[in-house]
Amino acid sequence: MKAQIRALCVPPLLLLLLPFWAAGADSQTQPATQPATKASPFFAFCMDTHDARKRDLSQQAAMLKELGYDGAGHLWLAGLADRIKTLDDAGLKLFQVYMQVDITPGKPAYDPALAKALPLLKGRDTMLAVLIVGGKASDPAGDERAVAVVREIADAARPFGTRLALYPHAGNWLEKMDDALRVIKKADRLNVGMMFNLCHWLKSEKDPDPAAVLKAAMPHLLAVSIHGADSAESVRSGKGNWIQPLDSSTFDVPALLATLRALGYRGPIGLQCYGLPGDARDHLARSMTAWRKMNAPPG
Repeated sequence: MKAQIRALCVPPLLLLLLPFWAAGADSQTQPATQPATKASPFFAFCMDTHDARKRDLSQQAAMLKELGYDGAGHLWLAGLADRIKTLDDAGLKLFQVYMQVDITPGKPAYDPALAKALPLLKGRDTMLAVLIVGGKASDPAGDERAVAVVREIADAARPFGTRLALYPHAGNWLEKMDDALRVIKKADRLNVGMMFNLCHWLKSEKDPDPAAVLKAAMPHLLAVSIHGADSAESVRSGKGNWIQPLDSSTFDVPALLATLRALGYRGPIGLQCYGLPGDARDHLARSMTAWRKMNAPPG
């Protein structure tokens, strides 16, 4: 009877994944930073949301390969198996899968498809980029529920070598970098870290320079996303252009990359493409040219 009672206390997702636990429970998570390389791995995400050509997953993978990207991020859990196959066929990596957690009382916390998605990620060093909604932005009253759900997902993901990168997003409950740090410390899981997103930092934070938040985040920083943008002041006032190709930025992206390098960050960097109109190949090509210039050796 005691064993039956204990089983009832195991979160539903973990019950589905218990057969996988023994094989991977002792695996070590990878550090947030990797040995220094010529440049961080560079991948694209949200490149399909507004593509005028409406490319399928295979066409997207071929385009990214041709342009020199190292891989892609995948939005939500639907179509994940096909995304993995098309990237594998092109010799590219799946860097992240984006998912949403809802801490609203009485609502399902996340898509139950996660139980079937996690085995697909085994051994791929793919992160779950986790957005958290369901409460007033940055309200600590949501911490208890958020921490419980993050722990549940982290424990289910660990046997597959999968890390969680908490994703601060303007207007969400998890809105700012400090919110992510607070949840990470309370969750106390080795495979839980965070992501810095230039677009949402521009909208949500007050500091004109991200150096301070990046320094605080470094022990937990698993990924970064960049794009072209106008200055922080103009974006926050609503007058500036928010997400642009990397070559049309008045915000100093090279200085941001220099700050990351100085802090010792060598992890992946994603190109945020959400909302960019027209043929995705055009803006992806422009951004890749700019990326190469930003990472070219001096002289």
